[in-house]
Amino acid sequence: MIDFEQFAKYSKPGPRYTSYPTAPEFNESFTALDYEAILKPQDKNKKLSLYFHMPFCRSACYFCGCNVVFTSKEEKKERYIDYLEKEMRILSRSLDCSREVLQLHFGGGTPTFFDAAQLERIIKAIWRTFPNISQDAEISCETDPRFLKPEHMSVLTSNGFNRISFGVQDFDEKVQREVHRIQPFDITKNAVDIARNAGITSINMDLIYGLPYQNLESFSKTLEKSLELDIDRYAVFNYAHVPWMKKTMRKFDETTLPSPKEKLAIMRHTIDFLSSSGYKMIGMDHFAKPTDELFLAIEKGELHRNFQGYTTKGGADLIGIGLTSIGEGEKHYVQNFREMSEYEAAIDAEKLPVMRGLHLSDDDVIRKAVIMEIMSNFKLNTANIAKRFHIDFFDYFKDDIKELQVFMDEGLVSFERDFLRVSDTGTLLIRNICMSFDACLKKTQLRRFSKTV
Repeated sequence: MIDFEQFAKYSKPGPRYTSYPTAPEFNESFTALDYEAILKPQDKNKKLSLYFHMPFCRSACYFCGCNVVFTSKEEKKERYIDYLEKEMRILSRSLDCSREVLQLHFGGGTPTFFDAAQLERIIKAIWRTFPNISQDAEISCETDPRFLKPEHMSVLTSNGFNRISFGVQDFDEKVQREVHRIQPFDITKNAVDIARNAGITSINMDLIYGLPYQNLESFSKTLEKSLELDIDRYAVFNYAHVPWMKKTMRKFDETTLPSPKEKLAIMRHTIDFLSSSGYKMIGMDHFAKPTDELFLAIEKGELHRNFQGYTTKGGADLIGIGLTSIGEGEKHYVQNFREMSEYEAAIDAEKLPVMRGLHLSDDDVIRKAVIMEIMSNFKLNTANIAKRFHIDFFDYFKDDIKELQVFMDEGLVSFERDFLRVSDTGTLLIRNICMSFDACLKKTQLRRFSKTV
């Protein structure tokens, strides 16, 4: 049982920790030359994870926080593919592209807003540049069910794609109208059938709670409806309302957004409902069947988190390609330009389109390891952290542990022998708990982030 009134007090701005330090810490003093210097001497045996950003959408979904370009013009998509090919050619001068690729992900925007022939062209260019694809690589594509045809799936599966993620958000018609995304259940079912018929065995569905006009009753119906599709994984996100960053979010009447108390009730019900339906909670916001490799990884404490979400493919260097893409290594982050004109200008000048990035300090690396392990596995092996970084854990983090005391007093966090453990109820506040270890928050404007509850 949860005292929702008590938990609502934890509703405050905070990071989602797809990285640490978080993106607001990236700066423009990190340049393309810095990135090239990092790439050239890297270990040939270290694996690669590739992210390609496909930024185009036909129209705006008002809840969306992604970097997108709205267009209906084919020539813009063809021009973008030209620049992706050029960027890969420039990248190959610094990066050893013969390194083994463990993971490839198409994100958006709407990747399947490109037609089948355009997708084929992009994929062939990738295979030419990165020929060493692992036998068990995770190759995935985000998909809008409204823009999926059998031809898309034929191209994807014939080129080794083995995971598909469908954006749904909510099946309620009133919510769909308000967020400007009309997507009847039959359209989503048809898309799932297309994927299954093409041989895709791992399908993810994205849902969002916290949208206008949602409540516990309406979202319960969405969950019940989704079970008809026999999805393999769910990602159930807390809506990030940041109208100061995304103008489309200003279209919402904020009085129609569910309260923190209602959102906690929705999340608690989601956990109970999916658990009783055969799914297990994986990290923050994610659920999978017990046979899924993500669940097997969390059982072993081997789940990892990066900008592509939760993965079993940890330890690889993430290479971001395309407009606004983010890359990550052990001691750096790098992000491409957000504006198409700047992205194209850099590539025309034969430069990597780096807008900003970050060199991680030794302290950053240690805290990154701590926060990402807690976010992934809801526990932390403190002895391993001490051994790996040659520190006395409880001395190094003595001030951070004081910050944790409020959660320990409420039974949400505990220290047991060599482990910090988060209780089942504490997982609802995992972002707040990780904030205790975030040394950057003291100098970051919290208003930049969405609320944790």
